[in-house]
Amino acid sequence: MRTTTVDVRTDDGVADSYLARPDGDGPVPAVLLFMDAFGLRPRLAEMIERIAERGYLVLAPNLFYRAGRAPLFDLSRLAEPDQRGDIFAQIMPLIGELTPQVVIRDTGAYLDFLAARDDVAAGPVATVGYCMGGTNALRAIEAYPDRIAALASFHAGRVVTDAPDSPHRGVGSVTGELYFAHADQDASMTAEQIAELERTLDAAGVRHRSEVYEGAAHGFTMADTAHYDEPATERHWKAMFDLLDRTFAR
Repeated sequence: MRTTTVDVRTDDGVADSYLARPDGDGPVPAVLLFMDAFGLRPRLAEMIERIAERGYLVLAPNLFYRAGRAPLFDLSRLAEPDQRGDIFAQIMPLIGELTPQVVIRDTGAYLDFLAARDDVAAGPVATVGYCMGGTNALRAIEAYPDRIAALASFHAGRVVTDAPDSPHRGVGSVTGELYFAHADQDASMTAEQIAELERTLDAAGVRHRSEVYEGAAHGFTMADTAHYDEPATERHWKAMFDLLDRTFAR
């Protein structure tokens, strides 16, 4: 098994994307993976391959495709803590361009791409998101509740804001199951914001589990960064596969 690169046509161009599928004939359930801010790179390829080994076809689009094909940044010093700020200075304008409307429109194209494949099983897909990808994945399942059956979100930031279109305000449309793993050292998702998210989910009657990974920093799953936390990452795999395997019980 290896990761390949495929092109997904959208209303605004072509999104270069990683694709991994398990061995065998299929068709198999699909997982749409929303990348973190550092984008498509070897670490993301490793992660989608691990999911594919479990029996799922995985698509990970370059969410920044409007700016060009990945890689868009020099990440050779990503693991050095003092370089993080410089890298984010390049990335933040691209994050800002991913408005809710853009995310929703692009998600429709990604879902259509998966639905058109003969090796993808009929029916809803699941989605997984990391950091900003967790936030975008939440918007996706809110917009397409009939096409996305589950979400696993890891160290997502700004899920709860004061904005009228804050991601957490749309959970009432969700019919699937949600899992949130929060880092307890994350300024972009504070304890107060986590509590607000959980209150909103409870009030909406959404099936969910929300957990705080004690001692973990924002970005804890990314082995190519200074914030990598191996025990927390192993916990995240267990939680993810528990959700996926129950969603697609075969």
